[in-house]
Amino acid sequence: MTGALTASGDPLKESPEAAADSMSEQEAATDTNVARDRTAVALPIIFVVLWSTGFVAGKYGMPYAGPFMFLEIRYAVVIVLLTLVAWATSAPWPKLREIPAISIAGLLVQAGYLGGVFASISYGVEAGVAAMIAGLQPVLTAALAGPLLGEKVSPRQWAGLALGLAGVLLVVNAKLGLGLGTPLGIGCAVFAMLSLTFGTLWQKRYCPRLDLRTGAIAQFAASFVVTAPFALWHDHLRVEWTASFVLALFWLCVVLSIGAMSAMFVLIRRGKASEVASLFFLVPPTTAVIAWAMFGEKLDPLSLAGMALVVAAVAMVTKKARAPAAR
Repeated sequence: MTGALTASGDPLKESPEAAADSMSEQEAATDTNVARDRTAVALPIIFVVLWSTGFVAGKYGMPYAGPFMFLEIRYAVVIVLLTLVAWATSAPWPKLREIPAISIAGLLVQAGYLGGVFASISYGVEAGVAAMIAGLQPVLTAALAGPLLGEKVSPRQWAGLALGLAGVLLVVNAKLGLGLGTPLGIGCAVFAMLSLTFGTLWQKRYCPRLDLRTGAIAQFAASFVVTAPFALWHDHLRVEWTASFVLALFWLCVVLSIGAMSAMFVLIRRGKASEVASLFFLVPPTTAVIAWAMFGEKLDPLSLAGMALVVAAVAMVTKKARAPAAR
């Protein structure tokens, strides 16, 4: 009791020790908020960059394996890695009744989306065109988020989605002049976009709290089972273990499957599905930049203008409404 009093005995005044403790708590809270704000800014950027490398890594390793065989090996490696992580960290496993919903999300986001993208590239669709078609996903997600999730999409966000779509079309304008590949390839790319759209919505509604380690194991396991017949029938289990293929496989397994997917699940858990989906508008221009750096592909002024539109569109869609001023 005496420690809480000052030398004058006034109980309303804090002692120096109490004041120092209070200041320490405030500084700790401030540091926590700053770290949280930095994470909120950095995580979407990391996700976009990592997700964009999937198109490049797929193109890099595709000549050495069939698209579905490529995915089968990737699923198997990721399952082993995540099982070790889950065991080392004592991660909680999903309950039996949760497995069906988690598996459906995995089939849509993993087997449907990745299988469609890889298949479209193998059928002659340019990587930029495949990225453009996948970039249409935010429009469909925003349109369905209202009736399915009860999320409100404001007129400003709709305008941002339209602006982002225009930017995506500008970015891949040069690719469109090269041809869209075969009709089957385009159909696979559209199927990938639809799978990612419904996978995002399903994840948000039915699996909002799944553990990122054990939940992903269930998703990859379901995708492995579904993709296996296609690897046997379509690819005849073809694979060439070259250095380029191993490098692409490592990148897709460790960096993309674990890093990018974990970032996406965290973003879905923290925000609205329409806001997370808008980040996919940044994938085509980011893919174009990475392809320019790695393969020397040309970036024309029209593409640069499209990238600027995409950045503006994402800002419009993801910007939070300003809270009313306090009295």
